[in-house]
Amino acid sequence: MKIHEYQAKAILKSFGAPVPDGQVATSARDVRKIAERIGFPAVVKAQVHVGGRGKAGGVKLANKLAELEAAADSILGMLIKGTKVHKILIETAANIDHEYYIGIVIDRARKNPVMMVSAAGGVDIEEVAAKTPEKILKIYIKRHLGILSFQVRQATYFLDLPRGTAKSFSLITQALYGAFMAKDCSLAEINPLVLTKDGEMMCCDAKMNFDDNALWRHPDIEAMRDEEEEEPLETAARKKRVSYVKLNGNIGCIVNGAGLAMTTMDMVKHFGGEPANFLDIGGGAKAEQVTEALRIVTSDPNVKTVLFNIFGGIVRCDLVAKGILEALATLDLTLPIVIRLSGTNEEEARAMLKDTALLAMPTMSEAAKEAVEVSQR
Repeated sequence: MKIHEYQAKAILKSFGAPVPDGQVATSARDVRKIAERIGFPAVVKAQVHVGGRGKAGGVKLANKLAELEAAADSILGMLIKGTKVHKILIETAANIDHEYYIGIVIDRARKNPVMMVSAAGGVDIEEVAAKTPEKILKIYIKRHLGILSFQVRQATYFLDLPRGTAKSFSLITQALYGAFMAKDCSLAEINPLVLTKDGEMMCCDAKMNFDDNALWRHPDIEAMRDEEEEEPLETAARKKRVSYVKLNGNIGCIVNGAGLAMTTMDMVKHFGGEPANFLDIGGGAKAEQVTEALRIVTSDPNVKTVLFNIFGGIVRCDLVAKGILEALATLDLTLPIVIRLSGTNEEEARAMLKDTALLAMPTMSEAAKEAVEVSQR
């Protein structure tokens, strides 16, 4: 789950990190009141869950009220990478001397958080990592110890921070790590972390993503969800407890198990096709979930063929077949459906589907190949 910049900054502030004074607006008429409170210069920033706001014109500096109102009016309602701007953040502009990057993610290989810092802040960290990886320092954190003093000093030396900033930098690293762990983040970053000309450090942008599986522990984070920013089909799938991620292809994949789903997509790519989604109905899926999965997948107008790949371990193949038949009876589907069923009660399932128009294949590779060929006709 993703949240907006202003929400991430509010979390960081609650953990003691310094952030600019600001407020969210949803209409141009809110601007004057905010300006009266925070003063000038001010910056107007589009609040969307996509990157590239600055390049798209979604970040503007204003030195007086007329400029601020014009900036707010131009940004509200604009499209950034297909996402409409419904909210803007208006905050005090920092007098920037230098921009840095600091972020924390989970290193799955080491099974620990890793903090990354760079003096090349204010730009895409992925670009820095690809072109100049030597500009990034990685510091691995033991969860039972947290960020240690020597690690903060190591980061301070690497960034070549001026004297007098070590204390505030340490406070910011501890706040970021504290929020990361306490809120079950999968990503927490500050980009840029700014050193002002007055020698102060300020979190001028913030981004946080959260582990969906931990949201039950954080109703306050769940309440921050902005469904207008999410893919509608993914939102519908989440409400039906179906793991679904929309992609750009035309072969809708319905699979049980995340590993098998990834393998199925790889197989589709291997035979020259493009998967339209990742969808895992789960190991214990019932007929109702299969019906909902098919409904969600076929709601994507890009889907030309549906590929079922079911290995019946915990899930029973006959229940999957029942769900498919129920879906076919309730949904007006004309799309070709290719299916591979293997495992528990597969013979019963095949008997149930025998007189249908489904294209049953004995193996995963044959099913993927058939789905690709059908989608290209």
